[in-house]
Amino acid sequence: MSLKLNKTYTLLFIVIFTIEILIAKFLTSGFIRYTFGDYLVVILIYCFLKSFIHTEAVKMAIGVLIFAFVIEFLQLINLLQLLNLENYNLAKLILGSTFQISDLIAYTLGIVTILIIEYKIYKLWIP
Repeated sequence: MSLKLNKTYTLLFIVIFTIEILIAKFLTSGFIRYTFGDYLVVILIYCFLKSFIHTEAVKMAIGVLIFAFVIEFLQLINLLQLLNLENYNLAKLILGSTFQISDLIAYTLGIVTILIIEYKIYKLWIP
């Protein structure tokens, strides 16, 4: 693992981040807001980390998936309430407020998509 700026992942991060902002701003409910947004968020985090951390795709993808699952399971114990953040919309947006199995599925599908794309581009998972 090494630190090095990767322009491709940085650009992908900016594009996906913009899409996520547009979804959050203009869509208040529905499949795209909740499920597709969760699908994209793991890809967003992956691209952000790959923007400056040079490591194997599968290791990074698994790390991102574990992180997403941890955040989701923290919603079971009302993390926002424990941190006194339940009245802050930004905290709700970033950390979520309710546990959903469908979110775990969306995160997993996002990571599977990443690994398929990485494999197709590089033909193997190399750093």
